[in-house]
Amino acid sequence: MLITELASRCDARAQGGDATQSIHSAADIMSAQAHQVTVLSDGKYKKHLKDTQASACFIAEALIDAEMPAGLTLLVCQDPEISFLNAVKLLHPEPVFKRQVSEHAVLADTATLGYNVHVGPFATIGQNSSVGDSSTVEAGARIGNHVAIGKHCHIHPNAVIYDNSVIGNHVIIHAGAVIGADGFGYKFRDNQHVKVPHVGHVEIEDHVEIGANTCIDRGALGPTRIGAGSKIDNLVQLGHNNIVGRNVIICGQSGISGSCTIEDGAILAGSTGVADHVKIGARAVVMARSGISGDIEPGAQVFGSPAKDRKVAWKELAALAKLPELLQKFKALEARVHKLEE
Repeated sequence: MLITELASRCDARAQGGDATQSIHSAADIMSAQAHQVTVLSDGKYKKHLKDTQASACFIAEALIDAEMPAGLTLLVCQDPEISFLNAVKLLHPEPVFKRQVSEHAVLADTATLGYNVHVGPFATIGQNSSVGDSSTVEAGARIGNHVAIGKHCHIHPNAVIYDNSVIGNHVIIHAGAVIGADGFGYKFRDNQHVKVPHVGHVEIEDHVEIGANTCIDRGALGPTRIGAGSKIDNLVQLGHNNIVGRNVIICGQSGISGSCTIEDGAILAGSTGVADHVKIGARAVVMARSGISGDIEPGAQVFGSPAKDRKVAWKELAALAKLPELLQKFKALEARVHKLEE
């Protein structure tokens, strides 16, 4: 589309350059070519703007100066990142496929489908399960019995949703994810591990996204619950009876043991490990590869294993880096003392 049209549809104002050029795709600021649009949202990347070949760039008013390339059309806007994301959606629309229920899908006689539902080949939907309007169940996905899936959901290929799970509206579950498997619970008796029955279920609220190959275990008795707007990355393990609040971020390869509470807006960076029965407060930030063995206060930022306040942890790491030098000094002092004693 023309730059002028792109600007109007992305809450931006075209300035300079040739706004009558056409744009066919989006690219990052370092690789963008002619007829592509890019974005400058952080001043530290400004040095790349003078060499960019892009035809247009989303930018905030505060970042504009006299060094802007003459041939570049600036798309001045309030929030360059969001405007750019909207442009990406316009220029790279999701593929449209014919919505149908495949003749190779297997639906129980008591399963119900809403309006405009797509079910791919070899997907299965169990007894008394329902799929809401405009939802998609892709090839090979397995929906168990008594499962409720809301409207505008997207279940990607080979995802598995166990019995009795409840999925809200606008939920995305990526390929290979497993929702509602047994929790990892055993009692050691008579020199053997006795399995704890898990008869609970999983509840996923609206606008949640679950990454590929992520596993969310059902509760032993009650539910495991994921709050509205939360986003869970690939390869995450959430144990039984976890309660995850609203708008929580959990990054890849994190593992959360059972019966934990993660409050609204908390962030768990990659490879975080959390012990069981831990409470992580609202808007707390757990930095990558941290180990959480106790409760985290709301708003705290922690790092390390065991995790502690990030500033304390960083000071300890800085001190540890100086240890070889300190050891050399200690040995030199030790030798001087020994010589004086002689």
